[in-house]
Amino acid sequence: MTDEHLDRMVRDADPYRPDVIGHLDEAAQNLLEEIMSVPTLESVAEPPDKRPRARRGIMSGLAGAGVAATLLAGVLAVSTIKGDQPEGRPATPPITSEATDPAAYSAMVLKAAEENPRLLIDQPGWKATTVYGFAEKEGTIAFSNGGRQLEMNWYPAAQYDGYHRDRLHVSKPEPVKVDGWPADLFRYSASDFAVMLRPRDGSFVELRTGSAWTRSEFDRVIADVVRVDARTWLAALPAEIITPERVNEQAAKVLADVPLPPGFDTAALSGLGTNDPYQFGAKVTSRIGCGWIAEWLRAKEAGDDAALRRATDALRGSHNWKVLHQMKDQGGWSEVFWETADKMAAGKPPTGYEEALGCV
Repeated sequence: MTDEHLDRMVRDADPYRPDVIGHLDEAAQNLLEEIMSVPTLESVAEPPDKRPRARRGIMSGLAGAGVAATLLAGVLAVSTIKGDQPEGRPATPPITSEATDPAAYSAMVLKAAEENPRLLIDQPGWKATTVYGFAEKEGTIAFSNGGRQLEMNWYPAAQYDGYHRDRLHVSKPEPVKVDGWPADLFRYSASDFAVMLRPRDGSFVELRTGSAWTRSEFDRVIADVVRVDARTWLAALPAEIITPERVNEQAAKVLADVPLPPGFDTAALSGLGTNDPYQFGAKVTSRIGCGWIAEWLRAKEAGDDAALRRATDALRGSHNWKVLHQMKDQGGWSEVFWETADKMAAGKPPTGYEEALGCV
């Protein structure tokens, strides 16, 4: 599945679930303890950081195979960050100063944070509700405050011209600035806006509203969107977020009752980037499902009946995987996975299963 296709699917999903937002306070209370438990710089080797981009779409209801997005739980209290500080400002994070000790974050995590735009909303009440990507030059983080949502999506700078041309069909651009950086504002309607920032450091960011806004509300919020240093940005992330160095620990939990297809390399999961639990679960099970489907097709072609039975049993058995049951009330990924797996197991490979499960 292509990144563009996944991006479109994600837009159809609804990552702002009230049931998720309602649990954010507890996550915020656990944030400091989680951050301080991260291994030190000396104790962590630096694995490759590449992005197989999982997004919420599929997971959210085949409103896309976005092996991606829901559940950043945590309060972003960044009101101590001042808008007049210089770019990359070492702003005070929304937790105690201990969390910004250089040993609190590994080199791997800092590197990943430094390679994304690191934008936060410098107003009280805004909460992160979605996160995924953060490897290479693409990712998403979305915030909510009451009935309003603001999503921040970033892409490689090389895609800016194409996206900008597309937005010209939406409305005439209006020049604005975000933390002093030039941008164009587009109106989808009187209550729906997007702001595209000019490329910087190899990527560009688009801010997009969710639900109904007034123009004055939007102006006030984007006036307080600030770019911060890596540690400040990391300190604002809830404890549940799975950074690259936590992948092995979390993958072991996800795969505890999941049979692995032949040749499956768990070490490759280190390239999944930074994700909330839903997105991580979807990305991991996507690879498992695609692996079993490939084995089913191989066995069918080769007349390997024993291997075909193993693949069939694994696909049917996905209805018992704990991770998919944990995810099924948070989005549509589990249902899409089971529907695809059932058709394969029945000997009727569904058209478009590669896109449905994000197989590459």
